[in-house]
Amino acid sequence: QRPRSKVYMDYNATTPLEAEVVQTITEALQEAWGNPSSTYPAGVKAKAMIKKSRESVARLVGGEADDIIFTSGGTEANNMVFHTAVEHFWRNWEAAQETHRHLNENRVFPHIVTSNVEHDSVKLAAEYLQENRKADVTFISVSQETAHVEVQDIIAAVRPNTCLISIMLANNETGVIMPIQEICSRVKAMNKKREKLRILLHTDAAQALGKIPVNARELGVDFLTIVGHKFYGPRIGALYVNGPNTRTPLYPMLFGVKNAVQGLKYFWVSIISALLCFYQAAELVTNNLLDYEAHMQKTRLYLEERLKAVFKDKIHFNSHYPGSDILPNTCNVSILGPGLQGWRVLSNCTRLLASVGAACHSDSGDKPSDILLSCGIPVAVAANAVRLSLGRGTTKADVDAVVEDLKETVQLLC
Repeated sequence: QRPRSKVYMDYNATTPLEAEVVQTITEALQEAWGNPSSTYPAGVKAKAMIKKSRESVARLVGGEADDIIFTSGGTEANNMVFHTAVEHFWRNWEAAQETHRHLNENRVFPHIVTSNVEHDSVKLAAEYLQENRKADVTFISVSQETAHVEVQDIIAAVRPNTCLISIMLANNETGVIMPIQEICSRVKAMNKKREKLRILLHTDAAQALGKIPVNARELGVDFLTIVGHKFYGPRIGALYVNGPNTRTPLYPMLFGVKNAVQGLKYFWVSIISALLCFYQAAELVTNNLLDYEAHMQKTRLYLEERLKAVFKDKIHFNSHYPGSDILPNTCNVSILGPGLQGWRVLSNCTRLLASVGAACHSDSGDKPSDILLSCGIPVAVAANAVRLSLGRGTTKADVDAVVEDLKETVQLLC
């Protein structure tokens, strides 16, 4: 009997490189391997391609080329935002005390507001600052009805010493989209009265890019995190900064050049080929997003229909919440019943390649997802969760194969 081909449905974890991106990497390795600050051909070509990449990534998120800072990944980008917010708070503290004399009564730390469903690169950065008494942090719980943060809860958490609000654009497990634009609008109105202690606004857009339209200027954020391998690009990242050190402060965490911001823009020469292929990945999204989005939405709806048809009342969709928009490709689902924990189902499937949730929690064993529990999913249901995230090339035939695989696996385990 011929082995059955595998079907990958873990695109929220990572995506393969598109053929055009591989071609760009090859070109970069062969022709643009030089130091971009040099004047010889390989360096000149590298500098030109970096400029092209920065312009393309800027178009992807609705910014200007000078707003894009390349990083080693989303984790570095997110940590840079937290580092900047805390550093900026202390640099403006003396001036702020004149305006906010009541803050001088006790020892005051910079205050950060985030949610309880963030990626670990935000959550752990915030926890580090809090545990080491470098900042106070408020973790806002998402609504158990909508699975997103409520705007009024964010606003209610703001203090006179609040320096940063960081809320992800879309959750990587549920696919729920957060009300970032409304949060930014409300906070900007508050900022008009805060003078020196402006609240900086950040969103981690890693899961949203390549799936839904993302425009940093329209959202109103100061910082936006970009991760290449989430949209068929390289395993590096970028940070959108709305006017670095003009409209928005930016402080480096790494030092190696005299001009810190210039260093941030041209850092990571050692992975120059990966940086350069950002261009092609970003261009593909900019030119084809509507088609990608429509295809993923149509295929996901077909997947949900097939699951309901096969498992009937034994299916529970952990990504469905009244009044909340979700990513077009994300289906978080539990097949109800004893012995059908997500990890057990996936380990017995012969075709499906997927995960129970975020890759950074892959070592948590059979422990239910904290994200799902935070969204109000019962423990027994959350334990059975499987995250099926579709890609640009996922077909109805793939869906049929996966649903049949799940059906056979459930029959085996029951």
